[in-house]
Amino acid sequence: MESYDDHLERAMDATPEIDGDGDRFEVPDADVRQEGNVTVFENFQAILDRLGRDEDHVLKFLQDELGTSAHIDESGRARLTGEFDRQRIEDAVEEYTEAYVLCPECGLPDTRLEREQGALLLRCEACGARSATSA
Repeated sequence: MESYDDHLERAMDATPEIDGDGDRFEVPDADVRQEGNVTVFENFQAILDRLGRDEDHVLKFLQDELGTSAHIDESGRARLTGEFDRQRIEDAVEEYTEAYVLCPECGLPDTRLEREQGALLLRCEACGARSATSA
């Protein structure tokens, strides 16, 4: 029969390594410009890469948050109908990050979205926590 220490050691060996602390995760600043009555989110793809999320999910969130329509052009830029300043877009990206990227338990970004019985869950690879998201 294995002792508690043996179980603990096996569990620690199976736990993924976490580099540094929660401060290691930084989302790039939004690079936006106006083009007529359209706001072009130049580095949308770079932010998607950093967040590790599906472009359609992030774009839908931005549309809902900003109350506008949008699409992704052939260069991977998001084109938002209307005039939005950089701070407003950064605030929306930060809200997305809080809701769909950072673990509410440990604060790390080592998460993925999973669907379970129709519900969208945020599963943390670092601490194992699972939490429901708002959509």
